[in-house]
Formats: sequence, structure tokens, C-alpha cells
Amino acid sequence: MAVKESLQQTGGLWFGWSGKLGDDTPGTNSEDVKLQSIGNVQLATIDLSRQDHETYYLGYANDVLWPVFHDRLDLANFNVRFASGYRRVNQLFARKLFPLLKPDDIIWVHDYHLIPLAAELRAMGCSNRIGFFLHIPMPPPLIMAAIPEHEWLMRSLFAYDLVGFQSEADVTHFTHYVESEAHADALSRNRLRAFDRKLRIGAYPIGIDVDDFAALAHGREGIEMFMQIREEYSRRNLLIGVDRLDYSKGLPQRVHAFRELLELYPENRKSATLIQIASPSREDVKAYDDLRCEMDSLCGAINGDYGELDWMPVRYIHRSVARRRLPGLYRASRVALVTPLRDGMNLVAKEFIAAQEQSDPGVLVLSRFAGAAEQLKEALLVNPYDTQGTAHAIQRALTMSIDERVNRHTALMERIRRFDVHWWSSTFLTALSRVEADDYQEPVFPDNLLL
Repeated sequence: MAVKESLQQTGGLWFGWSGKLGDDTPGTNSEDVKLQSIGNVQLATIDLSRQDHETYYLGYANDVLWPVFHDRLDLANFNVRFASGYRRVNQLFARKLFPLLKPDDIIWVHDYHLIPLAAELRAMGCSNRIGFFLHIPMPPPLIMAAIPEHEWLMRSLFAYDLVGFQSEADVTHFTHYVESEAHADALSRNRLRAFDRKLRIGAYPIGIDVDDFAALAHGREGIEMFMQIREEYSRRNLLIGVDRLDYSKGLPQRVHAFRELLELYPENRKSATLIQIASPSREDVKAYDDLRCEMDSLCGAINGDYGELDWMPVRYIHRSVARRRLPGLYRASRVALVTPLRDGMNLVAKEFIAAQEQSDPGVLVLSRFAGAAEQLKEALLVNPYDTQGTAHAIQRALTMSIDERVNRHTALMERIRRFDVHWWSSTFLTALSRVEADDYQEPVFPDNLLL
């Protein structure tokens, strides 16, 4: 969403996978580029074959990079077929994108699916300035080194002119990796030299369009949701969690912490309700199916053990809620629980802040392992692995004075306004346009780095 809003402001070409699967039969036109104009944005998309979708997207992107970058080595599947498919698709993207480029185009590549895209473009002779932004966390060096192709991946990043991360912690992890594994030289605080290339790096925390989201809270559907929830839960203190059903979001740990709250602070029984929205995600992956079963069991157990005829502690909803209705739900909630085990940023935290009434705002309970924690210091920061500690923080949020709530919210609101989505895109693109031009020298990739 943030990338879409940024591109609509500047105009340009959006290139990527169409989301559709083509024919695996050789000689078909499934890899043809399809062009479409929407306003000042031109969309250029291609289909993927089922084989490439399996190895590149489901395999390497979601079964290798996603778990490793979220510190879950136990869930990674280092199948050599996945690595080959990942490189093959990035070569395909480069081959299809290159003819569409103009000499003065600035290229901005997004996220872990496309780490080697610049290197493939450079190999074809592309000399444009190319930036890369990693939306997910950068893992610590030893975690990163568990990927069999880790050196090839990190070497690929040096084909970019600028690499942006969500947080200073991510910048530190990347710097430590290339210093220890590639013996990189630190030319300055945000400039490195390795693999015969210079690279500028930096933290560019992504934001939201604050005014746009706040306006949704006062739109028709936002108001309808607010009034409906306020009427239905007029005698309850609402806690809200909105996440994809993903193991990185810490949903079981959150439910355990809520259970601990009811045990340690029994005054919350019959008065506090957790509404947990967990939209479906990657349901064909076993780890996600296991997580759904665990959440069904945990929420059912709490409702069975603590629920009354007129009160259910947890309202667990395994489906998406329309974006236009979410601000009303946030606005009606006393506390937001944004407690991932690891997250690049987490924009739900910022959306909750933007939706609040300034005179009577809710309280944000935020995991210290979310990238947003570096910016949102006035939230109640918690360790989601610490069940009792999180329960104590929730109780503090529920009993916080209005003066403290207003003071915290005022500071948080000022920060998300200052560092909004427009700041994010303009700051990154300005930095990319000002990167000192270096004569590009194509990195040498030893054959044994990627089979």
C-alpha cells in the first residue's frame, strides 16, 4: 500500500509478477509482458509458470528467505531447487524489464523476492541508478550465514547504489555481516566497500499517509464500525489485534499473555475482551496450517475456561476486515496489541495511532522486536516472549490515566506525521539520486555460490 501511494504521487512504471500462473509448456506466451496504464502509472506484468511459482515464490522466497529473515531457522527449507528457481525468475524479470527502461530512469526495487535483480540488470549492461528497499527485517550475521547461498545474496546487494532498511538495527546487522563475512571496509557511517563496489546504506522507516487514514476513521464505513462496536461492547474494555495469520506475528504468545492478564488481574474478567483478527495467509504451507490449529485451540480454551453466558474473553476472526472499516475498530478500542516476535516495521501500530481521538486516545502495546519500536518510544514496549511482563503492560494500558494517554498519543502522532509515507519515499529517492556515481564493475560470482 505504501509503495502504491508513493508511485501514484510521482508516476512511473510498476513492473512485477501479475499474480497469475501461465502454462509450463515451452514456446507459450506466458512470459510476455502485459502493459496497462492507470492514471500516471504504467503497469508492466508477466505471468509465472507453475514450476517457477513453486520454486521461486513458494519455495525460496517463502520457505527460505521469509523464515530466516524472521529468525526462524527451524522452519526454513534449504532445497537447492528453490535457489535455482529464485535466480532463474530474477533473470527472467531482468530480461523483461531491461527493454522497458529509459536511460534516465531511476529504478527502485522492493523486498526480498528481488534481491539479485540489480545484479542481473547490470549483467545486461544497465547503468541506471538502482536502489533497493528491504521491507522485512535483516537477520543477525550468524542467522544470515545459515542460508547456503548467503554470500551470493549479499554480494548481489552490492550491485545496487543504495540499500534501505526499516531500522537502525537492520543497518547494524547488515554492516556486521559484510564486515565479518566479506571483510568490507566502512568508508563512512553509511558507506561500505566490498566485492569491488561501493554501496550506500541507511535506515528509511516506512510510514503511512496519516491524514488519509485519519479521514477513513470519520468516513461513513469507519463511523458505522465505530458506532456498532461501541454499542455492542458498551460495558467492555476492548483490546484489538489485527494481523496476517503468520508465525512472525506472535499470535499464540499474545493469547497466552491475555490469559495471564485474566489470571493475574481478575477484575478484567467480564470487562475486557480481545478482538483478534487474523487474516488468512499462505494456507497451503504446513507451518501456517499448524498455526491456525493452535490459535483455534488456544482461543477456544480461554473462552471455555473463563467465558460466561454474557461474555466471551476472545473474539477470534479468521478473515480479513475491509480497510475502510478498520479505523472505526481501532478508534473503539482501548488498547492495541501489536506484539510480533519479529517484524520489519508493522504499520498497524501507526494506523492505530492515526485513528485515535486526540482527547481520549487508546494505548499502543508494542513489541520491542518490531521495527516500529525504534520510532514509537511512547508506546508500552514489551518482550512478547515474556508472558507475565506483557500481561502487566496490558494492565497498565487498561488503567492508564487520561492525561498520560493524551501525552503519549500526542508524541506518537507527531512522530508518525513527521515520518509519513511521503517522507519515506522522498527521502529514499532523494538519497538515491544523490549517490556518488561510480563506474560499475560487475561482481564476479563463483560458480559454487549458487547451484
